[in-house]
Amino acid sequence: MSPQRDSISSLPDEVLGKVLSLLPTNQAATASVLSKRWMNLLALVDNLAFSDESDPRGFCDFVDKTLVLILTNSSIIKRFSLRCEHRHDSCRADNWIRTVLERSFLELHLDSVYKHVIETKSFRSNTLVKLTLSNEFVLDGHFLPPRGVMLFPKLKTLSLLSVVSKNYEVYEYLISACPVLEELILLVVISAFSPSVKRLTISYPYRCYRKNPDIQMFQTPSLVYLDYSSSFVEVQYHVGFSLVVEARLDLIKERFSTMDDYGGDDSDSDSDSDGGDVLHDVTNLVEGISNVKTLHLSPNSLQAFHFYCKPTPVFHKLLTLSFESDKEKGWQVVPLLLNNSPNLETLVIKGLVHRVTDKCGDACVCIAREKKKKKMKEEEVCCLSTCQVKVLKILGYGGTSGERKQMKHFLGNLKCLETVRVGVQAENQQEENNVNNHYLRITNALTKLPRVSSNCQIHFF
Repeated sequence: MSPQRDSISSLPDEVLGKVLSLLPTNQAATASVLSKRWMNLLALVDNLAFSDESDPRGFCDFVDKTLVLILTNSSIIKRFSLRCEHRHDSCRADNWIRTVLERSFLELHLDSVYKHVIETKSFRSNTLVKLTLSNEFVLDGHFLPPRGVMLFPKLKTLSLLSVVSKNYEVYEYLISACPVLEELILLVVISAFSPSVKRLTISYPYRCYRKNPDIQMFQTPSLVYLDYSSSFVEVQYHVGFSLVVEARLDLIKERFSTMDDYGGDDSDSDSDSDGGDVLHDVTNLVEGISNVKTLHLSPNSLQAFHFYCKPTPVFHKLLTLSFESDKEKGWQVVPLLLNNSPNLETLVIKGLVHRVTDKCGDACVCIAREKKKKKMKEEEVCCLSTCQVKVLKILGYGGTSGERKQMKHFLGNLKCLETVRVGVQAENQQEENNVNNHYLRITNALTKLPRVSSNCQIHFF
């Protein structure tokens, strides 16, 4: 019997080079010494990914030798990734980074568990289009060139995911030194100034050890997409992005007023119940996105809009409003959002269960009808009745009595409804028949609810 043919090794060198590029570089190097056919293919690798996760011994020597081998015989390297979970000689790491920046690389990704300070005087490239700095890879901020010098003239995507640097001004300088930047991802608390950025993603999951700025500025006039998530709300925002088409907001305040939010006092307050905090203001931030066509809000953002946005602007261009419910958060701002969105066509809600409050208004049925009548004048019209919403999408519908009453409220007041899409979340049962029966009970109950719109069709997914 003839030996089994190695069909992979019979592929052209260029194809095998692409295969090796999909592997971590240490595995690609191992494959290159297993047979004569693969011996010279390492030079065709266009993606270098180094990680000391499995074994830090000999890691620096391996990176040195591999860079010499590949860069001497190849000029097609596109991506360099370095992941360090152990301490290494900083001079050697600096040399790797400098070597990459001097070549025609397109992407550079640096990630380290231990702090490594990069010298900014040589931190520049004429070819790089994507740059990521993660965790403890930080810039030192010394020896910066004069303002106006372009450090990365072709860079289009910049991800600053380092959170330990005290000298945050260097990051602001870096952003301004990228003239064609289109996408900016931030995990550092800095202001952003860029006339070219179109997509901005900001995530501050926790407070840094240093004092956070009292004012945060975003001057990005070309911005069309904003994803902003913060574990704290800034004192004041100065923004310039009136062209934003889609925005996602998750604005968290560490402490919300228990009494003002959920208690019997219906009056708004200017301070938290403990009296120790001054209310922060997100009015400028919200006004900056008032021209959006699509808006996504977290449960925390609903709270922030209610407490820290005075007044809530009118969203004349808003076509799609999406928000998520939380059993600990109320819907106080929902009626105002609906009234202030005159052209709204699609309403998406993830979960209908929320905290019962005196301020949810007539967007829901969480307060007893008798109590509502005492609080509302007879001539007032339900906010849902004036909505132009044509599509209602509900995610995570469990079919409880409260959810069914809420759906009845929607169907009985949204006069322009044409399509209702409901994502049913049936309870997990041990037997498949029980699941099917539960699902049918939920869907049958919904389809029997009265609808004010004769064109309304209900679909399940």
